[in-house]
Parts: sequence; C-alpha cells; structure tokens
Amino acid sequence: MSVIPPSPSADDYAAQLAANADDTIFDRDEPIGLFIEWLEEARRSEPNDPNAMALATVDAEGMPDVRMVLLKDVDARGFTFFSNQESAKGEQLWAHPAAALLFHWKSLRRQVRVRGAVERVSAEEASAYFASRARESRIGAWASDQSRPLDSREALEARVAEQTARFEGEDVPRPDRWTGWRVLPEQIEFWRDRPFRLHDRLRFDRVSDTWSTSRLWP
Repeated sequence: MSVIPPSPSADDYAAQLAANADDTIFDRDEPIGLFIEWLEEARRSEPNDPNAMALATVDAEGMPDVRMVLLKDVDARGFTFFSNQESAKGEQLWAHPAAALLFHWKSLRRQVRVRGAVERVSAEEASAYFASRARESRIGAWASDQSRPLDSREALEARVAEQTARFEGEDVPRPDRWTGWRVLPEQIEFWRDRPFRLHDRLRFDRVSDTWSTSRLWP
C-alpha cells in the first residue's frame, strides 16, 4: 500500500486560496521586511520552531550536506545562526564560506530560499548570544565534540557531569570553538502555495546595495 498522499482535489485547493491570495507581495522592493512579516505569521501558526531552517553546505569533495538549524537573528546584514565551528557544518563553512537556507512553514503553505556567502560573527556577538542561553545548554557546548563518533549515551552523560562539576558555582564562558555565522544573502526567493500547482514565486537578487525583483513561473 502506498504511503504517498493523493494529489489535492479541487475542494482541497479551494480551501488554500484565501491564505495566499494577496498580490501586494509583488509590490515589495526589498526582501528582509517581507521575510520578517512571514516569520511573524509563522510564529502564530507553526506548532514549534518557526525559526527552523535547513542549512545546505558542501564538503571538501563538493558533496552537498544539509541539516536543520535555528535562525537566531535576521537584519539587513543577513541571517545568523550559531554552532560549534569544529562540527561538520563548521568545517565545511571554513573551507567553502557559502551556504543556502530553506524555511518551510507547512501551516502557511509557504517557503523562503536564501543563498549567499557566509561570514563569522564577531567574538563579542557570539559571546553575547552564548550568555543568553540556558546554563545547561552552555555546559552542553563544552561537553560535546559535535559530529565526532560517540561510544554511547552514557559517555555523553558522563562528559556533561564532568563539565557541570568543572563550572560549579561559576559562570559558564563561551568555548573558543563555539561561534556564529551570518549568511549574506545574494538571492532570496519567496514561494507560496496556490491552487493546482500554479504557485507564486518572487525572487530578489542583490545588485550592489539594492535589490532587483523577478516574478518566476511556478
């Protein structure tokens, strides 16, 4: 028996129409404000992690890799996330400082794709965000050799206990290996579901300090 759901019926498509019928998105001349509006809508409708995004990178052999991470800041400069720079993603970003992002908000039937170069955030910015995390998460950053082989769950728990004892009664500082990256968008595409696969697609391309827009065929 197939587990693939059937294609939507005409009645199914009719129910989708109202949420994504506003054509004013095509009047926009910059993408960041539109992205923030969509993210705010997702905060109200997604069951969890509306800031989750797929991060795509390539390894030394050019093999693509992708994983889910959490967006922690967005502004005119770009899209920022944090992690261990000795992880697989960190090593790949060191070697090839470019990435693609994908946000998919199923409840809204929308997605946003981002492509661009990547830069590390400043040590001050990384430390400020690290300090805002729960103490247990900060200890976890010290305990985990992210992406390296792990013998057992018990080994991880023992390392966490070791680092918990190490910082007993003290603040937990940011490890040097823990940092952040900012994707500097060169292209941002907004996609929204429309009936009968006739979707809306709006692409922004950076030209110097301005943006050009293109409406794409579905």
